[in-house]
Amino acid sequence: MNSVVASNSIRFVILLLVQVVFCNNINFLGYVNPYIYIIFIFLFPIRENRMVLLITSFLLGMLVDMFSDSGGVHAAAAVCLAYSRPILLKSSFGMLYEHQTIKFSNTDLGSLITYITFGTLIHHFVLFSLEVFNISNILLILKKTLFSSIFTIILSVLIVILFSRNKK
Repeated sequence: MNSVVASNSIRFVILLLVQVVFCNNINFLGYVNPYIYIIFIFLFPIRENRMVLLITSFLLGMLVDMFSDSGGVHAAAAVCLAYSRPILLKSSFGMLYEHQTIKFSNTDLGSLITYITFGTLIHHFVLFSLEVFNISNILLILKKTLFSSIFTIILSVLIVILFSRNKK
């Protein structure tokens, strides 16, 4: 139990630091910003209390907001992703989620990519909708969501494969 808490705490701190030091400084063509801190929400243990996930997601989002001076949009998007996580897990992994036997280190790559893709799209759409907060700019919201999601999905899948997969 303590190793799970320790590994999640280390993942929390490392992803937060990488996000605020490196990823927040990437702004390619005005549309592409990677938000890899959401990997923490994706990889949070399945059997843990859902309220713990919501609170830590809020804390993670607020810390990113504090460093980004973004007024709470990351916190809202992170909590939205954490809240929708059970639906994403059930639709991506099916019976593995029903029986609480998902281990991200040895799941099917297609299911993992589906899970990360839908979660990233939800997070980014909420994030950019709140950031722009004007329905007349829906095309801008969709462009930022699409392009940032593509970059975030690629980085997230690579990071999860590199650091969470069993070495064969």
